[in-house]
Amino acid sequence: MNYRVADFLIRTEGAHSDLEACGLNGFKPFVVEGATDEEPVMVIRLASPIKREDYVIERDIHEFDFEKSYAIGRLSRYSTGYIFTMFRNGESYILTKEDDSNVVCSDLGCNGKVDTSLLRFGIWIMFGIVIAPLGGIAIHSSVLVKDGMGVLCLGESGTGKSTHTRLWREHIEGTKLLNDDSPIIRMVGDVAMVYGSPWSGKTPCYVNRSVPIRGFMRLSQAPYNKIKRLNALTAIGALLPSCPPSFAYEEPLQDHICNSLSEMIATTPVYHLACLPNEDAAQLAYSTIYGKE
Repeated sequence: MNYRVADFLIRTEGAHSDLEACGLNGFKPFVVEGATDEEPVMVIRLASPIKREDYVIERDIHEFDFEKSYAIGRLSRYSTGYIFTMFRNGESYILTKEDDSNVVCSDLGCNGKVDTSLLRFGIWIMFGIVIAPLGGIAIHSSVLVKDGMGVLCLGESGTGKSTHTRLWREHIEGTKLLNDDSPIIRMVGDVAMVYGSPWSGKTPCYVNRSVPIRGFMRLSQAPYNKIKRLNALTAIGALLPSCPPSFAYEEPLQDHICNSLSEMIATTPVYHLACLPNEDAAQLAYSTIYGKE
């Protein structure tokens, strides 16, 4: 089957090629109907009979716990590619990608069943690796759409991104949610664009739509509401923590991310909003970003 995410074509082949049937309902709006001769940027082959001894790990890049300690993930390098290993309940599952290939192989599904959460996250990691050299970034944020343009709310978990986007939707007429966890951003010509994606965290918002980015906004909690536009140096610092964390430990991937962000902030403003969780904060941000003062 074929899927299009952020204008990148993904193809699934072999067993478990229907990702919706595997439990990934978020991929349904991204299905490409009918055949296409277009070359995919990533081909996914699940239930692959992988010989693990063929992948001698040379360097571990990053290890982390999944949310609520569901599993442990580890991104590593072998001599000619990347391997992502997920550990859960005494078992491990891998996804591999050769440097000179767009094919991602995984032993997920070899026993006939696919762990939905592991599959969702494994594809997200590998998709991020594939699109980084092409200018794409899966960025941790909640995205609002107002007047046909996107505002990305960024911040550490618990800083109130979802609350702030809800306040916009409640108090600023015509505001919609595009994605609540991991939209894709990329430059198209000289315009920074944001795309809905099959990954949307706790809020199931899977929208196959793209809009130009009006602005990025990093949130922090405060006993007052104050917003300011950031200069180029502080703007990069505000955006990088919301990019895939594992990539910060892999120089080639981080270079691609920084190059893409540099292009974006040259044309798109980045703000910092210190705020309370109230309507005034949403109105202040809206009036500043949209020039309604």
